[in-house]
Amino acid sequence: MTEVQLVKDPSEPPSPAAVPDTGPAPAERPSSAVNALREAARRNIRQYGMLVALGLILVLFQIWTHGILLKPLNVTNLIQQNSYILMLAIGMAIVIIAGHIDLSVGSLAAFIGAAAAVMMVQHHMPWPAAVALCLLMGAAAGAWQGFWIAYIGVPSFIVTLGGMLVFRGVTQILLHGQSIAPFPPGFQKISSGFLPEVGPNTNYHNLTLLLGLAVIASTLLAQFRERRVQQRYEFEVLPLGWFLLKCAGVVAAVVVFTLLLASYHGVPVVLLLLGGLLLIFGFVMRTTVAGRHVYAIGGNLAAARLSGVKHKRVTFGVFVNMGVLSALAGLVYAARLNAGTPNAGINFELEAIAAAFIGGASASGGVGTVFGAIIGGLVLGVLNNGMSLVGIGTDYQQVIKGLVLLAAVGFDVYNKKRVGS
Repeated sequence: MTEVQLVKDPSEPPSPAAVPDTGPAPAERPSSAVNALREAARRNIRQYGMLVALGLILVLFQIWTHGILLKPLNVTNLIQQNSYILMLAIGMAIVIIAGHIDLSVGSLAAFIGAAAAVMMVQHHMPWPAAVALCLLMGAAAGAWQGFWIAYIGVPSFIVTLGGMLVFRGVTQILLHGQSIAPFPPGFQKISSGFLPEVGPNTNYHNLTLLLGLAVIASTLLAQFRERRVQQRYEFEVLPLGWFLLKCAGVVAAVVVFTLLLASYHGVPVVLLLLGGLLLIFGFVMRTTVAGRHVYAIGGNLAAARLSGVKHKRVTFGVFVNMGVLSALAGLVYAARLNAGTPNAGINFELEAIAAAFIGGASASGGVGTVFGAIIGGLVLGVLNNGMSLVGIGTDYQQVIKGLVLLAAVGFDVYNKKRVGS
């Protein structure tokens, strides 16, 4: 039998088996590390950018003030001076994410402070009962505005503008144009008190050191748990080296902050209150159905309706929540001033809105985080404090803060256009 040999056509490309697989060139296949870093930066570009900006501002004013900015006393003052704005920023971020705005928060805070002064100082009501009643009044004010916005359909800008005028007028009526003071010592400690000292003398506040260790442990646990969940569902995660570097940075920041507070009077009571709000609302907005509904109605109201989201109820709840946080901020501010005053709360709404936008909230709704609002508020607070320490006048301070806000929102618009193109 004659053996038949198959002759391959020279013009036919070689089979894969005939050519050794050397893989694509390195330039054509970016490493997984680069991809992970790029994706993380893309998802959190505003927050990471604001964190970097906050760090640069801290370094700048620390040098400019010859080390005064980060002295323990000044760090404590920063917390106490900006606590009520940060509380308002948390609620305002949620309102903006839902696609609305609230211009009444400063006037509502002033009204609650005036009501607290009348109840505690003039009528000698026990301060815990007065605080509870004031929070209920804030919820009622938020419910009133939320009803008009959610169920009647009046734009939030108009409703809260009217609320700003009404609450400011009622404040003047309650106080008759005069300040009422002083508050009971227990109430004052909400804003100016500190955790008690426990244990032996170590030249540091022992309870603050323990809280710092607890924060470090819980933060690391949360980070490793989140990474494990992402790996389980085969999401792209940071390379281990970068992840450990990130954790080390977080631990270093917490250690420095803890030592600064522990070397003075320890953790202020208002910082515990603010930290609790951050944890609660961060969890709600990040992991619960209610939080996802807020993002849904702010991102695309028509799609949210078709998906069965009860958008009126969600909007109503958002403004009730804003009313409660406004009341709490008003109480903290009144406790810090130790008086109910007619001029309280002026421009609070502008500070809260600016903090939310600088921290990553989008003017079109559906985008933003509670943590980002805190970062935005800290950027403004450090700017205010640092510029005051170096002697920059309030007129120039307003100009600089306005430019920072414009730059942050302009950056958001630029990113949207770039992604859309």
